[in-house]
Amino acid sequence: MIDCGEGVQRQFRHEKLHFGRLIHIFISHLHGDHCFGLPGFISTLGLLGRTGTLHVHGPEGIERFLSPILEQFCHRMPYQVEIHTIDASRHALVHEDKSVKVYSIPLSHRIPAVGYLFEEKCRARHLNKAAAEFYNIPLAEYPLIIEGSDYMTPDGRIIPNRHLTTPGTPPRRYAYCSDTEFCPSIVPIIQGVDLLYHEATFMEEDRARAKETFHSTAKEAAEIARQAGAKRLLIGHYSGRYKDVQGLLEEAQSVFKPTIAANERMRIDL
Repeated sequence: MIDCGEGVQRQFRHEKLHFGRLIHIFISHLHGDHCFGLPGFISTLGLLGRTGTLHVHGPEGIERFLSPILEQFCHRMPYQVEIHTIDASRHALVHEDKSVKVYSIPLSHRIPAVGYLFEEKCRARHLNKAAAEFYNIPLAEYPLIIEGSDYMTPDGRIIPNRHLTTPGTPPRRYAYCSDTEFCPSIVPIIQGVDLLYHEATFMEEDRARAKETFHSTAKEAAEIARQAGAKRLLIGHYSGRYKDVQGLLEEAQSVFKPTIAANERMRIDL
C-alpha cells in the first residue's frame, strides 16, 4: 500500500480487501493526509489477529512518528512492525522480493518526500510443449528451459531456448509521485513507465500558489509524463478549491492526451 490517510480502513472494507495480505506500506512524506491513518490501521491489524511482520517504509522522521505510538498503544500486539527509513534525497532500491523491485524517487516538497517506482520482475518464459515433446525433452528439464536455458540432446545437439519457449508477459512499471513541485530531475528514473501517478493540486491560474506550497499544476504533471514517455498519466491530490476535476483534466490532456483523473475507488488495469 502507498500512503495511509485517515480513511484507509473504511476504503479497505468498502473494497473488500484482505487486511492480512498487506505486508508493506510505503509512506511518501509525513503530512497528515498521507500518514495519519497508520496508528489506527496498525492497531486494527493486531485486533484482527495478525502474526506476520508488517514493514513500513518512509522518509526521515517515520521512526520518530511511529515509535511512540507503537510503544504507547501497540506494545502487546501479536505481530512486529519493522520501520525502514529511506533517504529521500537519492534514487535507490528500497525493497525487493521474488516478484517486484521498489525504488525511491527523490521529490521536492516542503519536507522530505519520496516517490516510489514499482518494477515487476521479468515473467518466466512460456514453454512450447509441442517443441518439447518433439525433442523428447524430459520433464525434469522443463524448469531450466523456462528460466532460459538451451537444451542439449543425448547426441550432443544444442536446441536454442528460442525454439522451445515464447517470451513471458512483459514486466510492468508504475511510478507514484506525490507530493512534489515540478521536478524534471525525476524524468530519467520513470522513463517509459506503464502508468505514472503524479499529483496535480492546482490549475495554471493558481501556479503562484503551487510554487509557494511546493505542489504541481496539472500541466506540469502532464509535462513530466510527456518528457518521461509514460504510457498513461493518472493525476490526483486536487485542491479543494475546485468544484470538480474537469478543468484539471483538460489542462493536463492539452499537454499529454492519455491522462486519467483519479477518483475514489477507481481501479486501473496495467
